[in-house]
Amino acid sequence: MARKKKDKLYGPVLVIMYMILGVGVLSFILNMLGFDSSRTIISNGTMETTLVTVRNLFSIDGIKYIVGNTVKNFRMFEPLVLLIISLLGISICEKSGFLNAIFSPLKRVKINIIIFLTVLFGVISTVIGDYSYIFLLPLTGALYKYLGKNPILGIMTVFLGITLGYGAGIIFNYTDYSLSLLTIDAAKADIDATFSYGLYSNIYMMIVSTLILTIVLTILIDKYLTVKLAKKYIATEEEQELVVDKKAKRISVFAGFIYLLLILYMILPIKLPFAGILLDSEATRYIDKLFGSSSPFGNGLVLIITLQLIICGYLYGKKSGNIKTSHEFSLGLSMNFENLGFMFVLMFFISLLMGIIDWTNLGVVFASKLIELVGSLQISGVILIIIFFVTVILMSILLPYTTKKWEIASPVIIPLFMQSNITPNFTQFIFKAADSVGKALTPIYIYYIIMLAFIEKYRTNERKQVSIFGIFKDMLPIILIMAIVWLLIIVIWYVMALPIGVKTYAVI
Repeated sequence: MARKKKDKLYGPVLVIMYMILGVGVLSFILNMLGFDSSRTIISNGTMETTLVTVRNLFSIDGIKYIVGNTVKNFRMFEPLVLLIISLLGISICEKSGFLNAIFSPLKRVKINIIIFLTVLFGVISTVIGDYSYIFLLPLTGALYKYLGKNPILGIMTVFLGITLGYGAGIIFNYTDYSLSLLTIDAAKADIDATFSYGLYSNIYMMIVSTLILTIVLTILIDKYLTVKLAKKYIATEEEQELVVDKKAKRISVFAGFIYLLLILYMILPIKLPFAGILLDSEATRYIDKLFGSSSPFGNGLVLIITLQLIICGYLYGKKSGNIKTSHEFSLGLSMNFENLGFMFVLMFFISLLMGIIDWTNLGVVFASKLIELVGSLQISGVILIIIFFVTVILMSILLPYTTKKWEIASPVIIPLFMQSNITPNFTQFIFKAADSVGKALTPIYIYYIIMLAFIEKYRTNERKQVSIFGIFKDMLPIILIMAIVWLLIIVIWYVMALPIGVKTYAVI
């Protein structure tokens, strides 16, 4: 009986509610104490300092905010909408047996190789940004399920791969580009008016980091998680009855390939009929055309991938006989939503918590205070790199948003590092590496909460409840070791003064 009460007490929803209360109390205390921080911003090419204060949640304005914005915040919560859309395609692929047919050939592959491929694909997938979580969390759970492995192991593995590998990646992504614009502004405003940032300026370091991180993370997961989550998945009767049809698989894969070629044609910047119609014609640089705020491709990427999954799933299901009627197809689109009601509950409360942290300015004030402290220190070299790395991790606890952190940090940190003869390109890379560790260490990161929901979906042990800090505790040793690995990569690269990319070095 005592155990049940303990499980209830530390359930994810109650923990988030306690966090909301804690944030409210903290905002009240700090507001009464007049706690604030100076934040440096860049306006029209010049540095300006503004004062940021903590707002009291228990004030009249705070109460108005909670009542007036809770539903609005949840309604506009983008990850929820994107996840619902993506699950439509993944659901029909499961219902039709397409995923079973695609993943079945991997059954004979050793688990450590599966983990390696999962991590590697997770790191590489960061090229599409946060969309990688939207698709890979449910897909990896399905992969491990069809391989007879524990789906929870797959979900935790791909989460760690995406999150801890966010600072690496084989090639730059739109986040790198967005951060580089802030880096350029910070460098030009205070130190070097001629500074420019090349998108391939960190490419060597990104590739090497990807390989090192993938190998080390695979070893750690195999050592710490595989034993703990060794329980095999037993397929349901419905899953065992799915027909594996090689001809249906060839047809659906071919259709998917044709669809992919069509999409690629529509993002080519060439003057041919219908070519480039998914690009933002007003933008100048190709990456802006592809992923900018007005790009049809960037804004519709989840829909594009989902449509491909629906096409492949439908064709396979009809040809194999796993889907016999239009009604079965309709129901199949909702298959993956089973046992995910918990996710919607979690996302409602986490959207409330994140909205409150944003409104009270707690995240911004703490982040600005930390950056202000780093900027006042008379240090340089390796010590400066380590302190900044740890600072970004601490910033991430209340402020997991990558771009928002860099908006706060770059105007102070870029000039500070340039004065220590460290290039802005290398500084941005340090920030991204630390940011990836920080997001893995904060329980308010939205994709951590989504991961919990998928773990709950596949949980079979009634005695072992899913909890925010329970799952966090399982992953903590891996995250801490990977933080050290990231630091070693960065420090060794700096000390050896190796080129980090095309015509770019760590030191000036």
